[in-house]
Amino acid sequence: MSKILFVMTGVDHWTLADGTKHPTGFWAEEAAAPYEILTSAGHEIVVATPGGVVPTVDKGSLAPEVNGGQEGADKVANVLAGMTELRNPIRLEDVNLDDYAAVFYPGGHGPMEDLAVDATSGRLLIDTLTSGKPLGVVCHGPAALLAATRDDGTNAFAGYRVAAFTDVEETQAGLADRAKWLLETRLVEAGVDVQVREPWAPNVVVDRSLVTGQNPASSAPLAAELLQKLG
Repeated sequence: MSKILFVMTGVDHWTLADGTKHPTGFWAEEAAAPYEILTSAGHEIVVATPGGVVPTVDKGSLAPEVNGGQEGADKVANVLAGMTELRNPIRLEDVNLDDYAAVFYPGGHGPMEDLAVDATSGRLLIDTLTSGKPLGVVCHGPAALLAATRDDGTNAFAGYRVAAFTDVEETQAGLADRAKWLLETRLVEAGVDVQVREPWAPNVVVDRSLVTGQNPASSAPLAAELLQKLG
């Protein structure tokens, strides 16, 4: 079948407004659920990170309380343990889009730190959008869209309908008042049409080749949409 590129954060922290480094990385469910769905359908996953560093999982995302209980937490941990691709990422700088049928960005607070300002990732996103290949982005992953600026300074995703982690969810999670900036607010400022739905409930938005999800609960349904686009 096809190869699908997972572009993941390469950092293990998110710098807050007061300079504190909040431990983070990628969110477990947002990598594990799509991985299971896509590989079960026969697709091959390749992980890329800035500099080719091994991505760090946000330890908070492995807790039972965010995985529907201990059984869910164990399942997510087992999927990650079996993802050998996580331990052998390629350098984002070496990615050739022609090698992949689709591109997917999981979230976690990590992308707020690195992918939001990563020019290589920004160019890849623009190229993927231009190619018409399916592009999936979930939760805090849309922070990467902020780096997708064209030569004239406009954002390539301006005018697109997008789901992303909302300011309300960030507030309820307890970090909004400590953040340098909030994702929903910054996307709106860039001209992105953020489709806000109920906090923590699945919300997947499809706009042309772009498939986005609001939060961790949106990861699996987003992957199902990607599968449909891959035919």
